[in-house]
Amino acid sequence: MATILIIDDDAAINEMLRAALTKRGFSVVCAFSGTEALLALGKTQPNLVLLDLGLPGLSGEDVLPKLGTVPVIVISARASADDKVAMLLGGAVDYVTKPFDLHELLARITVQLRGRNGAAETEVYSFGDVALHFETRTIAANGASAQLTRTEAAILRLLMQRPGQVVAKLTILDCISHDTPDCTEDSLKIHIYHLRRKLRAVTEDAGIEAVWGIGYILKNEKS
Repeated sequence: MATILIIDDDAAINEMLRAALTKRGFSVVCAFSGTEALLALGKTQPNLVLLDLGLPGLSGEDVLPKLGTVPVIVISARASADDKVAMLLGGAVDYVTKPFDLHELLARITVQLRGRNGAAETEVYSFGDVALHFETRTIAANGASAQLTRTEAAILRLLMQRPGQVVAKLTILDCISHDTPDCTEDSLKIHIYHLRRKLRAVTEDAGIEAVWGIGYILKNEKS
């Protein structure tokens, strides 16, 4: 299980990131200042750090060189090119500007962890009793399992990230384009059809429902 250290003095952002990362199977350590972050580093070995710059006490710029070889994604409201260049040259592997899209940030985290000590294999999503192991593209529930295609796994991951929410067709196509650039609005219906069949093979609880003229929703079929 990969460990991610979040260093951000904004409690709301810290908690949002902690909840999202924990749901995806990561171990998360939170720090709200530069000093607290250094204390946390003495107790844990994170696989990746999310670093805010505007920290009380030690700033993000002060903390960055103390993080050694751990990959660091800077998350900051500072949007100037000079700030981005300085952090990237200072050792950060990526720079995300606030406000940020959570799904984009999660994708960037996955990219950085991919191939590092097998961390990406921990990318697991769940809804009800169904677990999606994204890297192996398998779903499992109640002792049964099924193999998904790359496109089916990308669609299900997105719907699991937004449980109980109607996701528009164009939003699905846009969000999965990195994983499956060849999926179209016409072929999406076919992928959903096969994905529904595979879900029914492992559980009676979760299903994908079409919302006419809008998109799809992942919901508990027994509710």
